[in-house]
Amino acid sequence: MIVLSGITIQSKIYESRSSLVYRGTREVDAREIVIKLLKQDYPSPQELTRYRQEYAITRSLDVEGVIRAYSQQDYQRTLVILLEDFGGESLEYWIQQRPETFCPMSVSNFLPLAINLSKILGRIHAANIIHKDINPGNIVLNLNTGIVKIIDFGIATQFSRTNPTFKSPHVLEGTLAYLSPEQTGRMNRSVDYRTDFYSLGVTFYELLTGQVPFPTTDVLELVHCHLAKPPIPPCELNPQIPKPVSDIILKLMAKNAEDRYQSAWGIKADLEDCADQLETRGQVNPVQLGLQDVSDQFQIPQKLYGREEEISELLEAFERVAGREDAGRQRRGDTESDSTSVSSEMMLVSGYAGIGKSALVQELYKPITARRGYFISGKFDQLQRNIPYSAIVDALRKLVQQLLGEPDEQVQQWRSRLLEALGSNGQLIIDVIPEVELIIGKQP
Repeated sequence: MIVLSGITIQSKIYESRSSLVYRGTREVDAREIVIKLLKQDYPSPQELTRYRQEYAITRSLDVEGVIRAYSQQDYQRTLVILLEDFGGESLEYWIQQRPETFCPMSVSNFLPLAINLSKILGRIHAANIIHKDINPGNIVLNLNTGIVKIIDFGIATQFSRTNPTFKSPHVLEGTLAYLSPEQTGRMNRSVDYRTDFYSLGVTFYELLTGQVPFPTTDVLELVHCHLAKPPIPPCELNPQIPKPVSDIILKLMAKNAEDRYQSAWGIKADLEDCADQLETRGQVNPVQLGLQDVSDQFQIPQKLYGREEEISELLEAFERVAGREDAGRQRRGDTESDSTSVSSEMMLVSGYAGIGKSALVQELYKPITARRGYFISGKFDQLQRNIPYSAIVDALRKLVQQLLGEPDEQVQQWRSRLLEALGSNGQLIIDVIPEVELIIGKQP
């Protein structure tokens, strides 16, 4: 148990891989508070920066429905954030402790909660904040008062959009079961506020059906489901869900951000229409969705235009190579790729700077994920022309970084394969790509 000056710690209420959360009392005014601190004794600079950012964003959000941050202070070699305690517990907690009420929820109980969450999310977006981790663990509800609040702005951003990179799915930011397709870094699209609508849709789906839309434990399969697999309509899993409510959730979970709701107020309006019908008529008749869904932000669709032929050629080449690999594995009865039998093709893409060559090639993100592959890229720097093979080294470094994000078992498999392939040349590669040493160890 931690000891903080002027604070009485009562109990631990949550523990994650990186954080500890306690309930306590501030002695100076007897105020109930939540104490959140980093779990590691020696947190990295990145983790400290994330905590400082979480405090700064939470402190700046003086809006109803967002947890209040009181102060931040040093504690030994880490940081502590003191937060408001309004007596609530996370929806994740209620799903586990009260499954008869929350797993699944009745439509009459769900709609008021969903309307409140839509309003809160609208206020957050109006403050130019993207949460990026909406899920039942970050929604706190007090059953006695009915007050609901959104917490945990650890990966939130104040930018209007961010550009995620292609990285190992094991190290993606956010909670994978609720992650939007673009937030996986495999959609060749930037992330804006509409990523929160997808995550909200997954949360609604779970509350009404009692399960997440893609209940797989395989990480790459889950990423692929978010990218390409349509969810089973909620009303098919739970016949008590009116079809208009089911359609609202499916619209929230559209794969492309342009096909989702464009504002939280549009979500709220459709939910209120359903709630009014349920209260006055006892049922919800079909409604036309999105009639009041008007965005206050100008968004240019993130789609490549006029490149259909080039994209088709790239995808056909990829399918040829991947198809030959699959056929070879089937003949051998293998499940893993064989480094001694590799199918390959080379395609050259040329054009003026800024014309969209990178955006074109990145259209391969989705099919590569479906095939459980890795995407790497490198660029020659026009200001560092004296470094030979710099783009190849850059690409291979990115590959090593992806491999280091894999589970230990897979890293060991790669260690064996690299040692076998490199033989006595391991140190030569380490001299060029130092990160390789983290996989194969020190070499003579």
